Amino acid sequence: MNNTMTYKGYTARIEFDPDDNIFVGRVLGVRDIIGFHGATVAKLTADFHAAINHYIDVCKQQGQTPEKPASGKLMLRVPPEVHAAALVAAKAHGKSLNQWAAEVLAHAI
Repeated sequence: MNNTMTYKGYTARIEFDPDDNIFVGRVLGVRDIIGFHGATVAKLTADFHAAINHYIDVCKQQGQTPEKPASGKLMLRVPPEVHAAALVAAKAHGKSLNQWAAEVLAHAI
């Protein structure tokens, strides 16, 4: 079961609140709290889109750049032996470490 939604590069985790009989969402990967809800999937989706659009508009009004959940840059610290093994695996697949790691991470998620 997929419990996420994505809009304009922002991803939200969706949960069902049985007490209120609604879906509740929260945007992941940004410092600001961006939440939304809806009794149906259609209303949840509309409220999610409205919440993201509102966030972007408020940031513009305040002269701020909206925070993006991920820049595409990922810096990791791993033990040297893991780094060495990853380099070997990447070369064995005819890829750069960056290409190989991106594929491995994409497959893992």
